[in-house]
Amino acid sequence: MQKNSITGVENDSQPQLYNYNKIWTKSFIVAVIAVMILGIISLFTGVYDIRGQEDGMEMFFITRVPRTAALMLTGAAMAMAGLVMQLITQNRLVEPTTTGTIEWAGLGLLIVYLVFPAPTLALRMTGAILFSFIGTMIFFLFLRRVKLRSSLIVPIIGLMLGAVISAVSTFIGLLFQATQSIENWFVGSFAAVQIGRYEYLWLIVLVTILIFMYANRLTLAGLGEDVATSLGVNYNRLVLFATGLIAIGVGIVAAVIGNLPFLGLIVPNIVSMFRGDDLRSNLPWVCVIGMGTIMVCDIISRTIIMPFEVPVSLILGTVGAVVFIAIILRRRKPRRLRGR
Repeated sequence: MQKNSITGVENDSQPQLYNYNKIWTKSFIVAVIAVMILGIISLFTGVYDIRGQEDGMEMFFITRVPRTAALMLTGAAMAMAGLVMQLITQNRLVEPTTTGTIEWAGLGLLIVYLVFPAPTLALRMTGAILFSFIGTMIFFLFLRRVKLRSSLIVPIIGLMLGAVISAVSTFIGLLFQATQSIENWFVGSFAAVQIGRYEYLWLIVLVTILIFMYANRLTLAGLGEDVATSLGVNYNRLVLFATGLIAIGVGIVAAVIGNLPFLGLIVPNIVSMFRGDDLRSNLPWVCVIGMGTIMVCDIISRTIIMPFEVPVSLILGTVGAVVFIAIILRRRKPRRLRGR
């Protein structure tokens, strides 16, 4: 059985390359229509009565449209980041939340706040992207140097690393009286999204295009360093490039929205269960289901205790934790059966 060149562990489910050349299938069209319906529901969900007030249409374009667009872009970004991470590490349990990438982005935001008293969104985004890249590379380098016998240890290491970085951020925040910045970041919410405060999220479209252009090479990287190199792929350069794309997506989301846990874990695993691991054919599905997932969670967060709003990170964290446990149990079941 081939061993993972990064984690050093045997992978029970090697990437299976399926030829789904036809993207616009009936099921995909149904999924797109469902997301469009969720988008319409999102546009008309909220405490403010946009149909009964004189400035209703103005508020509709100032708040509702940007929020729905931000939901779609954010859902696609975090889902894609999780998908690329899982391919590179050959581990279904890896995503920005379970590798410490999110916590590194938060540390980057905190450092920016300390260096620049009133940082612009561009500065915050730059700090989050830079630290996300550094943190993700540290995680990958650690996995390449340490051979692990179980793939379940990989996310545990990432969670432990994230906890350490989170503790460092909390200590620095307390030391320099900047805890409010950390608290706002940990509570990922779309409540403050409005026109003029979300436009950087459109850079995610560029990230999506780049991932699609390099999809075949990233899929080969998912086969392991030895196989990818034998097929003419510069593995190290590709991992560095993929890490940069992940950092850009996660950093932008962290700066604009905040912490959104487990989205990159839920969506890629659902898609891979039915479609295998071909990045090019899975990418549209991952984007669409990522959009739908976060919109459902956001609609629930806005309506569960109306007129108040629950941070969407709480809904995502709850759902994601349940899915995370379910995936772990699903991976362990075949081993028990083989031992009988």
